[in-house]
Amino acid sequence: MAQDGIANALRPVLEGLGFGRLLGDSDSAQACTCSLSAEDDLVVIDTSDCDGELATASACRYTVIHALTDREVSDIRSRSNGIERRYDDRGVELLGAAGRFVELLGERDEPLAEAAAHNPLEVAAELETRVGPVADIGVESGLATAAAGIDSYESVLTPTVGLTIGHSFADRRIDDRSRLRDVETLDTGSEARIYERPDDVPLYALDAVDGNLSDAERNRLIEGYEAIAEGTVEGDRAASHAIEYATDEPADPLLTRVLSKHTSGYGVLEDLFADERVTDVYVTSPVSRNPIRVVVDGESMTTNVHLTTDGARALASRVRRTSGRAFSRANPTVDAMATLENGTGIRVAGVTDPVADGVAFAFREEADDRFTLPGLVANGTMPAEVAAFLSVAIERNAAGLIAGTRGSGKTTLLGTLLYELTPDTRTVLIEDTPELPVDPLQSVSRDVQALRTGTGDGPEISPDEALKTALRLGDGALVVGEIRGDEARVLYEAMRVGANANAVLGTIHGDGADEVYERVVSDLDVEPSSFGATDLVVTVQAYRTSSGRDRRVARIEEVITSGEDIWFEPLYDLDDDGHTVSTGRIDRGESRIVDRLTGPAEEYASVRQSISERRELLSRLAADGRTSPREVVAAYADRGRE
Repeated sequence: MAQDGIANALRPVLEGLGFGRLLGDSDSAQACTCSLSAEDDLVVIDTSDCDGELATASACRYTVIHALTDREVSDIRSRSNGIERRYDDRGVELLGAAGRFVELLGERDEPLAEAAAHNPLEVAAELETRVGPVADIGVESGLATAAAGIDSYESVLTPTVGLTIGHSFADRRIDDRSRLRDVETLDTGSEARIYERPDDVPLYALDAVDGNLSDAERNRLIEGYEAIAEGTVEGDRAASHAIEYATDEPADPLLTRVLSKHTSGYGVLEDLFADERVTDVYVTSPVSRNPIRVVVDGESMTTNVHLTTDGARALASRVRRTSGRAFSRANPTVDAMATLENGTGIRVAGVTDPVADGVAFAFREEADDRFTLPGLVANGTMPAEVAAFLSVAIERNAAGLIAGTRGSGKTTLLGTLLYELTPDTRTVLIEDTPELPVDPLQSVSRDVQALRTGTGDGPEISPDEALKTALRLGDGALVVGEIRGDEARVLYEAMRVGANANAVLGTIHGDGADEVYERVVSDLDVEPSSFGATDLVVTVQAYRTSSGRDRRVARIEEVITSGEDIWFEPLYDLDDDGHTVSTGRIDRGESRIVDRLTGPAEEYASVRQSISERRELLSRLAADGRTSPREVVAAYADRGRE
């Protein structure tokens, strides 16, 4: 441990050796009052009278370096007033090399050893000009190599920072070549900055409100956290009660929000999904080496946030508790839904050992269940004419697939189309993870029954069993969620048994009917003749605009069969300006699906007239802002008379 006045005692000796400038008038002359613990390859320094920043606190550096004279470590952390700082590989390498240098130098040159423990960069710089045993020790210890190219402690000892209770850490370093593109203040009180980088994907830098709390606020937060952890405070409003318990005052809203995030919430995910532009969050294993990544308005970005290993395990535990699904070495995959503190629903896909190197997750914002067809017309997802055609087709029991790439809005569109079924239609939804708007549909008197499928060891039923069960639950429309495997056979069996009277709908990954056909027939082993039971393939796209990211219905293709031949004809497609327009096939009387939708007492022109009337209704609802499920259903009650 450094002693008061050591600089004065060492100065004459060091000046004689040519190292006189090393001790200067810095805090290197001050004794470190911190405590240090070491276990395996980890060193933790608990600081109480300083901020724990090893880049600026040379007395703390001295303590760490001396701890490294007899051990090799890969992880160095400092803790101060509820904040934990983690130092990266190069900083650990520098301090470890300094520890070896001090150990190897030993009693041969105690003043120089003391100087190296305080200021290894300066000692390494001086050693470059020298020859002899001391210079050799600089090479043997690795100090000369570790210090090469480092111009300041800040460049290698700027840590990632996080709350000790938060299980995540933010890297505060920004490359000088990065250019700030955007700044967004989030409802959580945190701030998100997006930086363009010349040789990499953009950086999404989260400045969490957690790191901006005062020492006093962090202390109250930790006391509140401990009160919940120890069971002193429980209940639905545990976070606010815990803050009240810690302060003997009314709960501070900010502290309550932060504490709730780290106890009943999903930690840093609460901040990331508070940004409305973020649709996906990826936690890649091993989490110690990989930052969290996000998709912002369709653009993949890396973040400055790392989860700890304990943080990944805590997320896994929370997913198990909230979903009721097994997630362990025995069941190393999970697919579930979760709800964040702000009510946002997210879909969770997770893997763990032995199929991955530790815990990893993909989180995706749940499809918005507030949308209706008039709502999608109002926000520009599709023109009224396209919406009218889809409305009439679904009402008249078309069999269709909603296709698109990841994040294009397939599930959102499928959910909106379910409002187009007539009120007396019995609808059974088959999903492995619930995403479709069952509650909103039921709240407007739609007869909807959901079935959850699965292929694990839990209580779920298989897709095949779900189909048989669905058919027994009542005659009506069948809806299959995302089609990835066995669901394809389920869907086409449903189309086969229900094509004569009932709508059958589902979503599938693919861009256009040709790609969907190839996936269904070649990859999922559905017979080409079975695919012919499909009436429509509706392709949705996500695309970039000057204001961010939008979605649109890009194409509607009808499926044409003739003997063993199958081909596709577009009814609506994108024009040169990116607008979805009619190809004229319906108006020319050439559409097979319009002809099939014609009732016994109708003609082709009757369906065209229905589409025209529906377009007027949907346009009016969109223009009037009557787009909520309840308003749309009320308007639909009279649509036959309009």
